[in-house]
Amino acid sequence: MQTRKSKLSIGTANIFVGLLVPLSLLAAWQYASVTGMVNEVLVPPPASIADEFVSMIVSGELQHNLGISALRAMLGFLLGGGLGLTAGLWVGFSLRTERLLDPSMQLLRTLPHLAVAPLFILWFGFGETSKILLIAKGAFFPLYVNAFLGVRTVEGNLFDVAKVLEFSRWETITKLILPASLPSIFLGIRLSIGVSWLGLVVAELMGSSSGIGYIINDARSFSQTSVIFVGIIVFAAVGKLTDSLVKGLERYLLRWRENLKGDG
Repeated sequence: MQTRKSKLSIGTANIFVGLLVPLSLLAAWQYASVTGMVNEVLVPPPASIADEFVSMIVSGELQHNLGISALRAMLGFLLGGGLGLTAGLWVGFSLRTERLLDPSMQLLRTLPHLAVAPLFILWFGFGETSKILLIAKGAFFPLYVNAFLGVRTVEGNLFDVAKVLEFSRWETITKLILPASLPSIFLGIRLSIGVSWLGLVVAELMGSSSGIGYIINDARSFSQTSVIFVGIIVFAAVGKLTDSLVKGLERYLLRWRENLKGDG
C-alpha cells in the first residue's frame, strides 16, 4: 500500500513538473499580447484562442471534424502499422527476406509525405482512399523498423535458455523472441501513431472538405488565426493523449520487467 501511494505521489509530482513549462509559456504569451509586444492578428492571445475553442465546441464544429480526422488516422494507422509490424517481424526472422526486401524498404522510407501526396491524389483522387493510404504510408515504417530491430536485438543467452528447456521453434518465437521484442514494438507503435497524425495533417491540407486539417486550411484563407491555433492545439493534444494511452498500455503489459528488476 505504501509503495502504491508513493508511486501516485511521484506521478502527481511529474504531472505538475511537466505543466510548468507550458503554463509559463501561456502566461508570458498572454502578457506579451496584453502589453502589445506581439501583433494580435498574427499571434492572438490565449484568451481569444480559448474563446474560439469554446465557440467551436458549442457549435459542434470541432467535435464533428475531430471525429472525422480521428477515424482517418485510426484507419491509416491500423492499415500501415499492421502491415509494418508483419513485415518487420517477417524480415527480422529471415536473413534471406532481409536481403531481398530491406534495401527497398529503406529506400521507400526516405520518401517524404509531401513528395508522394500529389501522386496519391492523382491515383486515388481527393476521396478518403488517398488520405488513408497516405497516413498508412507514414505509419508503416516506424513499426517495420522497430519490429525488425526488436527481433534482431534479442539477447543470445535467452536462446541458450530455450535450448535447455527444449523449446520448439514455435515456442521459441512465441515465448521468447516476441516477448523480448515487445519494448521495441511498443516504441514503434508510439512513433507510428505520431507519424499517422503528421500524415493526416498533410492529407487534409492537400485537399479535404472536412477534418481538423480542413478547418486550419479554411481559416488560413480567411486569416482566422485563432481558429488555426485551435486546430494546431487540438492536433497536439490528441497526439499527446494517444501517446500517453499507448505508454500506459505498455507499462501495464510489460510490468513483468519491473518484477524482474525487483527480484534481481
